[in-house]
Amino acid sequence: MKKIHFAFLASAVVLCASTTAHAEDLVFTLKNGTNSVLNNFYASPTGVDSWEDDIFGRQALGPGEEMEITIADGRSVCRYDMRFEFQGDDLDTTTDTQDLCEMGSYTIHE
Repeated sequence: MKKIHFAFLASAVVLCASTTAHAEDLVFTLKNGTNSVLNNFYASPTGVDSWEDDIFGRQALGPGEEMEITIADGRSVCRYDMRFEFQGDDLDTTTDTQDLCEMGSYTIHE
């Protein structure tokens, strides 16, 4: 009986731990409201001195397109500095700072 109870308790701890990790993920929709292709998107917590990795990786976001973004960095912060880099010389690199916890979506404009 003790072995079964311990196994159940261990499963419950694992389940709670995985639920906690997902609670810290920051999810929002990024919309490209420009006429240019958005090649790179970076987001770092406000106050961090360097940019995190490109969130898009090999993807890009065309004009008028949108993409669900998940920031799963394990941090419990809401204010992020964002950097947007566009294809070629279409638009200059743009930066902004927002409280992403309060936003369901963010639209980048020219």
